Amino acid sequence: MCLAIPMRITRISGPAAVVELDGITRNIRVDLLDNAGLGDYVLVHAGVAIAVVDEAEALETLSLLRGLSDEVQ
Repeated sequence: MCLAIPMRITRISGPAAVVELDGITRNIRVDLLDNAGLGDYVLVHAGVAIAVVDEAEALETLSLLRGLSDEVQ
């Protein structure tokens, strides 16, 4: 099973971007998206942004993922 994580874009330089979540940053590619911009939330899978999502959806998804993590511990 694959999982894409919502992360916020903090820097864009051509086809590359830096995203952040909870103080963790990652270098990713944004080539697949025409409409990704600074400050947007994107779904990140295997180092590639695969979709832009609105902030409310991103925060809801993150809340659900954190809840799953709490259940496992």
